[in-house]
Amino acid sequence: MKIIEIYSEAKSPVFSFEFFPPKTVEGETKLKATIGELKKLNPGFVSVTYGAGGSTRDKTIEICTEIQTVYSIPSMCHFTCVGASKEEIKSILKSVENRGIHNIIALRGDPPKGEGKFTPPPSGFSNATELVEFIRQEKFSFCVAAGCYPEKHPDSPTLESDTHYLKQKVSAGVDILVTQLFFSNKVFVNFLERARNAGITSPILPGIMPITSYSQIQRFKEMADCEIPLDFINDLERVKDNPSEFMRVSLSYTIAQCRELLSMSPGIHFYTLNQSTATMEIMKALQK
Repeated sequence: MKIIEIYSEAKSPVFSFEFFPPKTVEGETKLKATIGELKKLNPGFVSVTYGAGGSTRDKTIEICTEIQTVYSIPSMCHFTCVGASKEEIKSILKSVENRGIHNIIALRGDPPKGEGKFTPPPSGFSNATELVEFIRQEKFSFCVAAGCYPEKHPDSPTLESDTHYLKQKVSAGVDILVTQLFFSNKVFVNFLERARNAGITSPILPGIMPITSYSQIQRFKEMADCEIPLDFINDLERVKDNPSEFMRVSLSYTIAQCRELLSMSPGIHFYTLNQSTATMEIMKALQK
């Protein structure tokens, strides 16, 4: 089923989860257990990422296929511009479509490890907008999602230019937007206002990742270039040596954040890191 249809038909908020392809047999076993647990929450769909440089492309497609056939959950395949020509991308997209996967999220992608700057591959694409245009020109039937950044893409010089480029991407044929992770709802409200004022009408799905360890704070700030409210950081710092209390404080914040977001968005997309415990706790609270 196409994700845009799921949202148009939904009578209640749609919750979804993101996974990544594991690198080990143990990781694969853990992922399957996580999917089995989270399936109990009736997700609208799940997504599966690529590794940096497109390194897990085949594995991503394989996992998406298994999620649909074994677990009967609609899947969304991450698809990037990295390391492939237009003809190679066309061939891979045909393979994805032939497997019965109806949803992709079109991304520029991160450069391969060791390369600090994204370089378009020969006869390839420079950005996600070009990829979306190609998908539509080639008449693929996918529901196409795309990423967006409430605090602007790291490569965008200003919020205004970021909104301009996002509008171009949506106009190329995007059905739905999924945000980078964020921790301040004020940031999301401002982003939503900019997007709607620019004429972007696509559903915008907040991407949320709970903090489960103190070391993640700095990593998230660097990885996503996102603001984490100082009061929240201080609350976590006070309990950083007490794991159970740390989880209680962190998840309480995320639950409150999600409850507020549900008043302005059609659902929430959880970045799970292939773990179920934190997401299960949040979802149980939200579904009460």
